[in-house]
Amino acid sequence: MRDRSIPEATVGRLPRYLQALGGMAAEEIVVASSEELAVAAGVTSAKVRKDLSHLGSYGTRGVGYDVAYLIHQIRRELGLTQDWGIAIAGIGNLGHALANYKGFGDRGFRVAALVDVDPSKIGERVGDLEVVHVDTLPRLVKERAIAIGVIATPAAAVQEVGDRMVAAGIRSILNFAPAPLVAPPGVSVRSVDLAVELQILAYYEQRKAALADVGQRGAAVAFAPTR
Repeated sequence: MRDRSIPEATVGRLPRYLQALGGMAAEEIVVASSEELAVAAGVTSAKVRKDLSHLGSYGTRGVGYDVAYLIHQIRRELGLTQDWGIAIAGIGNLGHALANYKGFGDRGFRVAALVDVDPSKIGERVGDLEVVHVDTLPRLVKERAIAIGVIATPAAAVQEVGDRMVAAGIRSILNFAPAPLVAPPGVSVRSVDLAVELQILAYYEQRKAALADVGQRGAAVAFAPTR
């Protein structure tokens, strides 16, 4: 870890750069300019240069950034060169989808445990793992080196499951349930509410439709015959 922390906003953009660089590497692109990376990541070239300067990467003037080396730098900074064990709580439709996602392994994450409280799900096999009762979480965290908890339960169970994860020794939690999670100091929580994200997209769709309607009415007025 470097002595000076990277701004949170920059950390939030690093995965976007990594994804963009991965696409470039797949196309056998060796060097990328800040402008090319900006277009691929959906930001400005000035922001790319500033963000990457926090990693100590300034590229080569007039040439750009070495794609393979920059991928290595970002993966190292994000901790993706390590093996992070994950426990998923709540093995419904979303939990199944997360457990079966094949992209975790390539990014340094290992689904190490699946837990639930529903008797009908205990003992079910999802991929290589068996769903076990959440009561076993403290033992699993130690035995399987689990560092990150993922909550995919109904909203009503979020706080209880989060408390159980914290008590088991988990200090980073990704919450997919549509309810807030209150965690003690020292525990990092990221929440992803899919319904909220869809509502935000609906707002933008509505705005685009309204603007298109205004444009069409304006065009109709402009070309209306005069008497």
